[in-house]
Amino acid sequence: MNALVALAALALVAAAPPRPSAPAGSCKQCHPSWTVLPKDHPPVKGTTLAACLGCHKPAADAKPDAFSARLHRAHRAPDADCTVCHTLSRGRFGLAGGKQPIGKLTEGDAPLRRAAASWAGSTLLDGAHAKADVSCAGCHAGELPETGATVANDRCLACHGPADALAKATEPAVHPDRNPHHSHLGEIDCTVCHHAHAASENYCLNCHPKFEMKKLPGAER
Repeated sequence: MNALVALAALALVAAAPPRPSAPAGSCKQCHPSWTVLPKDHPPVKGTTLAACLGCHKPAADAKPDAFSARLHRAHRAPDADCTVCHTLSRGRFGLAGGKQPIGKLTEGDAPLRRAAASWAGSTLLDGAHAKADVSCAGCHAGELPETGATVANDRCLACHGPADALAKATEPAVHPDRNPHHSHLGEIDCTVCHHAHAASENYCLNCHPKFEMKKLPGAER
């Protein structure tokens, strides 16, 4: 169930109140009818998120996943409780009502909740990925990252690469040598400048303040 790791901080917040009699992970906890589905959606037989995966196959590839991303954005809430939909066991997410071992998020997982809430609605780089239908699994696969962990370059380049093409695409028309993606520093981690859940930072300007460079997505300058 890795592709739905992004459900980590997004609880069901529909107008209908949760129904205690419904099993954990049941969509009918909050949606007693299927009127929330598009009119042209095929008839639904199952009532759980796990049943949805019969058609919406999970994937942890570094690519957009419209089902996962849009589902999470629709269910975001400031006080999100991921355990309405999710289980957590040994650092991996599953779906409540599915076959994964049951685990619960704890107070120590507050950074995860904040990161997922940021992904769902911020102006940072994570928010840009959300709008492009890239869920958490698109960058982190099915693993629960440690606080402060970064994403390897090859994961970024799966969508934004290859590296040579990226460098060419970001080459300035004037002073093409002033290209962060073809730096005199050699190969550096993408996450040195590009931060997902915090403001990105153009560190080139620390040493080259007179450079005219495009503002990084999710940066403050």
